[in-house]
Amino acid sequence: MSDVTDQDAVEGGGRRSRGEGRGAAARRASRTGGGAGPSLPYIQRKIREYEVLDEEGLQLIERNADTILEEIGIEFRDDAEALELWKQAGADVRGQRVHFPKGLCRELLKTAPSEFTWHARNPARSAQVGGKATIFAPVYGPPFVRDLEGVRRYATIEDFRNFVKLAYMAPSIHSSGGTVCEPVDIPVNKRHLDMVYSHIKYSDKPFMGSVTAPERAEDTIAMAKIVFGDEFVENNCVTLNLINANSPMVFDETMVGALKVYARHNQACVLSPFILSGAMSPVTVAGTLTQILAEVLAGASFTQLIRKGAPVLFGTFAASISMQSGAPTFGTPEPSLVSYGAAQLARRLKLPFRTGGSLCGSKVPDAQAAHESANTLNMTLLAGTNFVLHAAGWLEGGLVSSYEKFMIDQDQLGMMQKMAEGVDLSENAQALDAIREVGPGSHYLGCAHTQANFQTAFYRSPLADNNSYEQWEVEGEKRIEQRANALCRSWLEHYEAPYLDPAIDDALKAFIDQRKDSMPDAFT
Repeated sequence: MSDVTDQDAVEGGGRRSRGEGRGAAARRASRTGGGAGPSLPYIQRKIREYEVLDEEGLQLIERNADTILEEIGIEFRDDAEALELWKQAGADVRGQRVHFPKGLCRELLKTAPSEFTWHARNPARSAQVGGKATIFAPVYGPPFVRDLEGVRRYATIEDFRNFVKLAYMAPSIHSSGGTVCEPVDIPVNKRHLDMVYSHIKYSDKPFMGSVTAPERAEDTIAMAKIVFGDEFVENNCVTLNLINANSPMVFDETMVGALKVYARHNQACVLSPFILSGAMSPVTVAGTLTQILAEVLAGASFTQLIRKGAPVLFGTFAASISMQSGAPTFGTPEPSLVSYGAAQLARRLKLPFRTGGSLCGSKVPDAQAAHESANTLNMTLLAGTNFVLHAAGWLEGGLVSSYEKFMIDQDQLGMMQKMAEGVDLSENAQALDAIREVGPGSHYLGCAHTQANFQTAFYRSPLADNNSYEQWEVEGEKRIEQRANALCRSWLEHYEAPYLDPAIDDALKAFIDQRKDSMPDAFT
């Protein structure tokens, strides 16, 4: 830990001399023990949401979405059951395209809960979804990693386990996530078993399920029931599950199949159009919002046809594209406006909302990665997002899970958690005693109030260097990526697995062995 910058309060009102570096390192090691700090509960925001649309604008978007649903329709491809259920619900089904009478989707969504509990196997880690709550979850989906040696390569199951461990250790991350990277060293049709097991084994925070095939969703449910029990799973949410619309205006067989499995078992579906504006939606904010709302209304209301009361989230993933190259771009103004507006629409539907994260297009955790991620993350919090996917570790437009960026991002999430607490107006926070004691023309460094509060007064980053140039020079002139690398290694070195009942562990392993033995390896 000696290469992590000390953030102790300035002692005695002056800078430390160059000879004090080793003492600072000793204090850091003593304070942290080499590992992460205590886990923080999910965020309960005490700040207002930032809104970009007035009532007239919201009604305009809603009317236009109704027009899409009624006149253009949404396709539910290659799923006869879905089409039949829509017919029975009163929709006009023409081939695979469903046309929705005005108000049908909103009426169906009245049975969806506005808030619910996402249960962890450790009840102390369970989290509220909806309302003023915000949950941070790590990066989801990349096939590549950028490892601690600086190598970009395909991800393995060992990487997957490492990211689950890091998410478990990160104080400001509230879920171990889902596909934190794609472990390509395991056959495609079997890797979901190892992935779900890793979430259960190496973390006791809430986790996400597999959605890449209906039978893999069924396996997730079966494993969850081994952990929580059949009855508990059927009556409580223990997994959140990402269901992407195949924008524009299509739900494919895979996504609909996974949705049906999870909704039938009362597990939460996050209905998220995957939008790269200009390719998968119009180039305008209003047009994109209109399409997103139509797609979410169709997909989210379908969960209620499967099981009334099944939890569902209004989700969106919004990015723009370079009109020169076609590559996705992040941290730009337009996707932020889309997410702000979508959050408002979600609140009007009384549905929990998902968007944002620490998104960037940079290939390494550099200044571009920092400013793009910060732009996205600040918007995410201020929009009032309830579930934040890709909150840590995202690199290269989602192609890479980065160890170093994960550590930098989780530090930023701690700052967001502090920001969400809002302004403390307690008697202590008013600090009138301090103002009286100091009076005009003095300073507050040595007053009683500062001495009593300095340890908790400000967020202290474990990574940022705010010392003098001379101190930074003595400690090796390290960039933040190097400090993040060292901190990541330290966390993994000091990781200790949470307790898992050996009988449950054995039952999970037996289930995995049985399922793997039941099918040949498949790599596509």
